[in-house]
Amino acid sequence: MSREQRGPNEKLGTVLALAGISNAGLARRVNDLGAQRGLTLRYDKTSVARWVSKGMVPQGAAPHLIAAAIGQKLGRPVPLHEIGLADADPAPEVGLAFPRDVGEAVRSATDLYRLDLAGRRAGGGGIWQSLAGSFSVSAYATPASRWLITPADPSVEREAPRPGAGTGLAAAGTTAAEHARVGHSDVAKLREAAEDARRWDSKYGGGDWRSSMVPECLRVDAAPLLLGSYSDEVGRNLFGATAELTRLAGWMAFDTGQQEAAQRYYIQALRLARAAADVPLGGYVLASMSLQATYRGFADEGVDLAQAALERNRGLATARTMSFFRLVEARAHAKAGDGAAAAAALKSAEGWLERSREGDADPTWLGFYSYDRFCADAAECYRDLRMPREVRRFTEQALSRPTEEFVRSHGLRLVVSAVAELESGNLDAACAAGTRAVEVAGRISSARTTEYVRDLLHRLEPYGDEPRVVELRERARPLLVAPA
Repeated sequence: MSREQRGPNEKLGTVLALAGISNAGLARRVNDLGAQRGLTLRYDKTSVARWVSKGMVPQGAAPHLIAAAIGQKLGRPVPLHEIGLADADPAPEVGLAFPRDVGEAVRSATDLYRLDLAGRRAGGGGIWQSLAGSFSVSAYATPASRWLITPADPSVEREAPRPGAGTGLAAAGTTAAEHARVGHSDVAKLREAAEDARRWDSKYGGGDWRSSMVPECLRVDAAPLLLGSYSDEVGRNLFGATAELTRLAGWMAFDTGQQEAAQRYYIQALRLARAAADVPLGGYVLASMSLQATYRGFADEGVDLAQAALERNRGLATARTMSFFRLVEARAHAKAGDGAAAAAALKSAEGWLERSREGDADPTWLGFYSYDRFCADAAECYRDLRMPREVRRFTEQALSRPTEEFVRSHGLRLVVSAVAELESGNLDAACAAGTRAVEVAGRISSARTTEYVRDLLHRLEPYGDEPRVVELRERARPLLVAPA
């Protein structure tokens, strides 16, 4: 369905010409993006011609998909107003801002929290379904540079307006909780929620229902506190706890394939970490951004984001924290095919880890990082560099002590092990490791783990008639056809 504007949409026509996209090409891209979110769209070149020449505005998710399709070609976010579709839902803009002002930062974060839950209530994939494919690595440029320039706000003390007084944050629709005095006990509850969510995420994947309660916690618990009254000290702690939860929401979205949601959560988490004056936490968010950028194929930007985390944290973060940042940098170098830089970063990461000591003031969010995790990521680096002997060496260490606490990580390591065995010519061992990986993947809800399994099966296609491969493919079938 469409509705008509007044006259041609010259903005859309101009941007299409700038991007070098034909009418048929745009229709194809929009249909493909819709299919990625389970939408059956049948736009063609005539549909696009109507959008441009007659000003017709497609309904539902289509305007956002149009912006995403053009943005992918241009390599940057494309707001709806740039293509003459600003009358559509402005949701794609929410969560992408990195305001300089603390009050605006609170508004930006709370708007995102409320939008997410409103979208979920709408059914289907919620607002994130309509934002299909709108991830753009260039959206990280401004947040990263502003954080590097000013990693901490001078003061975050806040006195909430009295109910009914003034406008803005005290406007109609706020609750009594948003005008209360926030204390340390309120912040402690958020930190407990973050710790619980980290455990569930590691054990069951980002799509597990217990992990998906994090957005609810942000909307119901964190947002009213951010809009309340607090001293500078309590405020710093509040922003830090909320930043942790927001980064977790981003990580879980990333794990379940919702890249556009993850990006928005990460940007807001970085802004909240700046308000908390927590530079290591800001670095951790940048490292998460780096892993996402690398995973999405933007390895050079992944290197930049990891190095930003490193540079600002020199002399501030613990040895274990610096080790993790260097490890993330190594992942990006390896994906970019720079073996020398990856090896140097891995050596530095291992050195930092060896310098860490029991009793160091490591942040609680780094509890997952151990020598086993270092080995697991090192194995993935060498997998990307096509060095199976090194992959096997590090994977053996990574798999030496599997635990029930990090189930997803164990599954990912098994897939990496299978790839290394395959590239070494050991088909039996590859299928054996792959079978174990499928068994683990079936116990968790993680689109990323499923994607690893899918990649393994693709690599096994030349051996498609082998009974062992056929059996593995059959075992994996329920996993691959399950709804995301």
